[in-house]
Amino acid sequence: MSVAYETAAQRIARYALWTFAGLVLVFLVAPIGVIVPLSFSAGSFLHFPLPGLSLRWYEDFFTSELWLPALKNSLIVGSGATVIATALGTLAAFGFWRARFPGRRLLFAVLLSPLVVPVVIVAVGVYFAFAKVGLADGYLGLMLAHAALGSPFVLVTVLSTLAGFDRNLLNAAASLGAPPWLAFRKVALPIIFPGVFSGALFAFATSFDEVVVALLLTGPGQRTLPRQMFAGINDNISLTITAAGTLLVLLACLLLVAAELLRRRSERLRLRPPG
Repeated sequence: MSVAYETAAQRIARYALWTFAGLVLVFLVAPIGVIVPLSFSAGSFLHFPLPGLSLRWYEDFFTSELWLPALKNSLIVGSGATVIATALGTLAAFGFWRARFPGRRLLFAVLLSPLVVPVVIVAVGVYFAFAKVGLADGYLGLMLAHAALGSPFVLVTVLSTLAGFDRNLLNAAASLGAPPWLAFRKVALPIIFPGVFSGALFAFATSFDEVVVALLLTGPGQRTLPRQMFAGINDNISLTITAAGTLLVLLACLLLVAAELLRRRSERLRLRPPG
């Protein structure tokens, strides 16, 4: 219905909805509005108003022997977990889309279980399972655990993209002699790539921000950035933590911008007339 034809009750309901949405947004963004200014404080304590502006905490972050290696570890683990989660999630989504078999719904629920099971339960279970095979203290074990947490996001996003995919394209490729893997790589993957990329972004963000599993599966040499922040809060509160938190917020914003740009590009390609 056009805004010009709204009744008074409908107009009030629309204003109330926008007001409620704005309040929820303020509630969610308020912690960020506190952390970011504190990262530029010239003081040494969590204090408002700021005694002055300084980049000392960012300098400390990028020159520290603790924070910079933790950032490096997070990037290594996040990249590896993203590759594993994207590959497994994409193939699983394609299999669910193509096949119909008994127990399909149950298997789908099991694959999505990391989204609903408390992370601490996943962490404890993964720790005892990986400890038996020597994966409880290193990069590989943490990558596999984070891949398990991130793959459901890839599965869901790729499945939603495949909902609009024409199966006849794969049949046409098969009729021309293309084997299944080649048809998937040359025909399906370019079309569903926006969903794959979006799922990969969510998987990377999940791994980069995760701390509970990292507490159990990392040693001193594999300490990730969130675990270092957790340790810093427990040991000695320093405003370097606010600088690290601000960098995490910046990374999340960049990931969201990348996902939105990809969505708009995919929308333009879909609406572009043939020829």
